[in-house]
Formats: sequence, structure tokens, C-alpha cells
Amino acid sequence: MRCGEKCFLVEMEVNGVVQVKPVTAKSPIEARKNIRLEYGGESKILSVTAEKKK
Repeated sequence: MRCGEKCFLVEMEVNGVVQVKPVTAKSPIEARKNIRLEYGGESKILSVTAEKKK
């Protein structure tokens, strides 16, 4: 992990299936970029939220 990274929960729709995936990134924008690089343009990102610590 890099300095300043947090865990974000990304809710996305891929091939008609809604998935929630944890992503480590510095900002929600970077989390969206990581998802687009991994799944390509066919994935639709529904929401990006910071994961709450217990």
C-alpha cells in the first residue's frame, strides 16, 4: 500500500450483474480508474464509498 491509501467499496454493474468490490486507492477518482482499467468500458460504476472502520 502507498501512503494515504484508503479502502473504497465500489458498487458496479458488469454484464447485468451488480457487484461490490473493495479497492485500495487514494481517492474515489483513483478507485474508479482502477475499476475501469480492470473491467474496461463495459462496466457501469454505480457508487464509490469509503469503507467504515469497525
